[in-house]
Amino acid sequence: MAQIYSLANQKGGVGKTTTAMNLATALAAIKKHVLVVDADPQGNMSTGLGCLRKNRAPGTYEFLAGASGAECIQATHIPLLDLMPTNEELAGAEIELVSIQGREIKLKEALATISDKYDFIFIDCPPSLGLLTLNALVASHFVLIPMQCEFYSLEGLSHLLRSLERIQGQLNPDLAVGGIILTMYDRRNKLSHRVLTEIREHFPKVIFETVIPRNVRVSEAPSFGKPVLLYDIGCSGSRAYMDLARELLSRGAPEEKKQVQRVDKEGEKKWAV
Repeated sequence: MAQIYSLANQKGGVGKTTTAMNLATALAAIKKHVLVVDADPQGNMSTGLGCLRKNRAPGTYEFLAGASGAECIQATHIPLLDLMPTNEELAGAEIELVSIQGREIKLKEALATISDKYDFIFIDCPPSLGLLTLNALVASHFVLIPMQCEFYSLEGLSHLLRSLERIQGQLNPDLAVGGIILTMYDRRNKLSHRVLTEIREHFPKVIFETVIPRNVRVSEAPSFGKPVLLYDIGCSGSRAYMDLARELLSRGAPEEKKQVQRVDKEGEKKWAV
């Protein structure tokens, strides 16, 4: 049975898609079978994994409407990493879901039919707290919160945590905060350091030790339809995402930790997919 993670933050541009994509890639490299669900109508995850727009249907919209996983999931160019792409139809899904009974659990019900085929499922949420994000959170065991090292992110975090409490109380009591991931960190910027310090003071048990730096290679990679781990394994962004995968798996079996370390050492040979 898969561990299901939503990557959520109502603020856009904080690294949700980038984190989901590269974390999934790192786990696939250590022989974990991973599915990434693109639940954001913008379709950036689908673009980043090299899925052309003409090949994005059926996808997440059709899956919510009752299509099977076999119809909606496609293999990527990365072994053991599958993608459920999204297309323009998903933009209207929130309006259509409003009038449907049990609208909050549609994705949960659909994922239950395929979750035994994967070790991990990552859901890339849109930058809002609408019905698509709600469906993702109700379907998930954990929520990962990517957060940019800026002041407005601190305000958004408190809003998001209050929303998560309501979801835990009413719709998904098993939902847990899997961690806060600080992204786009610039060590030369005093504000970045201040935000990092404040978050660690207020959420010492939730925040990941790994911090994702601001790195141009991370920004370039999606234009080539690749995760940064395949685009440039040696850059600081790639190393940070490998560290993040290591930290995520540190709660698992010792053998999993060793596998991550081996992948990190093998470098480009391992990533020549």
